[in-house]
Amino acid sequence: MTTISENLQAVRTRIEAAALTRGRRPGDIALLAVSKTWPATAVREAAAAGQTAFGENYVQEGLAKIAELRSLGLQWHFIGPLQSNKTRDVAEAFDWVHAVDRLKIAERLSAQRPEERPPLQICLQVNISGEDSKSGLSPDAVATLAHEVALLPRLQLRGLMAIPEPVADFEQQRQAFRALRELQENLIKDGLPLDTLSMGMSDDLEAAIAEGATIVRVGSAIFGERGKA
Repeated sequence: MTTISENLQAVRTRIEAAALTRGRRPGDIALLAVSKTWPATAVREAAAAGQTAFGENYVQEGLAKIAELRSLGLQWHFIGPLQSNKTRDVAEAFDWVHAVDRLKIAERLSAQRPEERPPLQICLQVNISGEDSKSGLSPDAVATLAHEVALLPRLQLRGLMAIPEPVADFEQQRQAFRALRELQENLIKDGLPLDTLSMGMSDDLEAAIAEGATIVRVGSAIFGERGKA
């Protein structure tokens, strides 16, 4: 059975190979280790292997790990759906939020972000495959919300995030990621200084990198298939 450190190295090797294949610099692609359902000991092991950015889907679980591991100076990304009654906790404790898809949520995060902390980094979640079961904006609603969020204080709009419908074919995977990249390119043409595409996971990160991903969110390839907090 491989260790978390060995798994991290294997994922980094995949990222580097995918980037070089497409003429990209591996250093331009950040690895976000998705640590949801895994205990703080697993995060500590990954941190000892050089991983600094971690993603959490559940607010209370994430808060507990942030508190326990505060001395490590890690960067914490909230990547799950966010309810209004949880925005204060996220605004106070996390560094990034990847799944904003409503103005109300963004407004609450803006109002509740402590003044002494740097601006909260924001990605808008796009339902790029049009799945009924998925959260996220429809592509035609992205521009309006992006311009609204960009005006809010204490937030910095960085880009877009998507979790496309799983498909096995590499070219089909690329199509969804290409659609997200093109959405972002249109926003940049509209004057928004965006630099982040949060897309690609354990099974499709190569296709995401081929289409311009700057953050890949990897859980199972690092920590395993199941974890118990």
